[in-house]
Amino acid sequence: MANEVEIKPIAYIYNDFSTKFGIPRQSGLCDVFSEIVFEKEFRCDEALRGIDEYSHLWLIWQFSESVTHEFRPTVRPPRLGGNKRVGVFATRSPFRPNSLGLSCVKLEEVKKIPGKGSVLIVSGADLKNGTPIFDIKPYLTLSDCHPEAVCGFSDAVKEYELTPDVPDELLEKIAPEKRKAVIAILKNDPRPSYHSDDEREYGFEFGEYEIKFRVKGNNITVTDIICK
Repeated sequence: MANEVEIKPIAYIYNDFSTKFGIPRQSGLCDVFSEIVFEKEFRCDEALRGIDEYSHLWLIWQFSESVTHEFRPTVRPPRLGGNKRVGVFATRSPFRPNSLGLSCVKLEEVKKIPGKGSVLIVSGADLKNGTPIFDIKPYLTLSDCHPEAVCGFSDAVKEYELTPDVPDELLEKIAPEKRKAVIAILKNDPRPSYHSDDEREYGFEFGEYEIKFRVKGNNITVTDIICK
């Protein structure tokens, strides 16, 4: 019997996703910038030697708000309307036996920050602010890229997106450097899973903003933006 190995976070990620609603359902869908700050034990420049030669990285992390000791063999993917069950190992559902996530992000910069050491600035993460990261590996086109891959039910819904309508007077409330990210989040449908009420006003938090919206058909209309 193999010895069990206890794993612990090597770093935490910090960004504007303060709640789970609004977080992209996959990495790479929204160009939101994040900081990866290493724990003191792993805050070593030698461990990052050569990392800036790669454009993309794999993050292995924990669904820290979905940790469960109950094994769920099937789940209901939101993109299938929340009605059809498929095997958990055929999805990227957060409800997994070991609550582990895998994301590919773009490495924008390795930056020295006082009190934090060398920090990885990345874009495209689908992780909530404060999520623990267990490992970081370079993305390799030689072995990680398979353009011919068949992707099950994901292929059938990969073109799904909403058409955003953000009134100019509301868009102006958002800092210019964050507007593109907000539009991308809206396109990817930030509603809670399985919700589809045309009359309901939904909302999500992004940084210092609370964004209210309604969805009708394939159109998503922002109704208010509140600066916290």
